[in-house]
Amino acid sequence: MIITTEEDQIRLGNIADTEYEIYALLKQRYSPRIFREEKLKSGHIRQLFEAARWAASSFNRQPWRFIYAEKGSEAYDKMVDCLSDFNKSWAVNAPFLLLTAYKEKTEDGKENFHALHDLGLSLGNMTTQAQYLDIALHHMAGIDWKKAQKVFNVPEGYHISTAIAIGYYGGNMEDLSEDLQESELAERTRMPQKDFAFKGEWQH
Repeated sequence: MIITTEEDQIRLGNIADTEYEIYALLKQRYSPRIFREEKLKSGHIRQLFEAARWAASSFNRQPWRFIYAEKGSEAYDKMVDCLSDFNKSWAVNAPFLLLTAYKEKTEDGKENFHALHDLGLSLGNMTTQAQYLDIALHHMAGIDWKKAQKVFNVPEGYHISTAIAIGYYGGNMEDLSEDLQESELAERTRMPQKDFAFKGEWQH
């Protein structure tokens, strides 16, 4: 591989150093805070939601819901305003923002204990599809969900969960503060398997 640009260096440096070989798209995925200044193609947007659509879900309830907006729109500005101050500082680099939500109860009015699990599965599908399209997703927990519920008229029974900054990989590192530039280039780490995968019984 010939490294020719800063973007190439960042992409190469962010490939996961896995202990065991896994699917290439999973190794290549990371969560940048910079993106190319390019609108998402409408076909790519539909592919992302189609991938989410076909995620597994308990009893096929498909409790996930999404609200999205493109940079330059009033809805986009409203989404940014619902983010934590830290996320506001860089998420405006993304050409596309997404709010995720889930339906809290089943069709018979009982709490859907697995709704968040199913939302996560749908976002896993979306994230992998995005990687295939050279699109990056940066999932954010830092959002004022109560404010977002009101601003976007989310009906009772549905719960805003997270926000996601989305765009094509690339962008200018100079758009970030020095601290965030360092974070962007930091070595990626994960806990070892022995700390979360236990054979036979809980071991910690």
